[in-house]
Amino acid sequence: MNRRFYQLVGAPWRWTDKLQWSDGDWSRYACREELGTWVARLGDDVVGYFELECQHDGDVEIKYLGLLPDFIGRGLGGPLLSQAVEAAWNLGGTRRVWVHTCTDDHEHALGNYLKRGFTIFKTEPIERQA
Repeated sequence: MNRRFYQLVGAPWRWTDKLQWSDGDWSRYACREELGTWVARLGDDVVGYFELECQHDGDVEIKYLGLLPDFIGRGLGGPLLSQAVEAAWNLGGTRRVWVHTCTDDHEHALGNYLKRGFTIFKTEPIERQA
């Protein structure tokens, strides 16, 4: 499930770091106790997903979050992020919820994070390979 969501949701945003993973790699990643996966539905339709990873000292990272391509542009990204943030805080012992983003992300992603209480911690340039 995680692999398929990663491929479908991540394709428009150039998620490539895990594309070469084997079935075993995916199993080891997705079956860890500290990782949870939530599937977003609208009626009978699966519209997206998010993964939360519990880390040390009460940190919870939103590892991946996104909508399937057919559901982008329908105003669902904000509610999906709100659900992810709420789920993270409801895990028990959560002290901080955080997320990485980049300029390859959806044009509204950063604004979406900021509207839901996230603050920019650090920015850094990344060199692109040709």
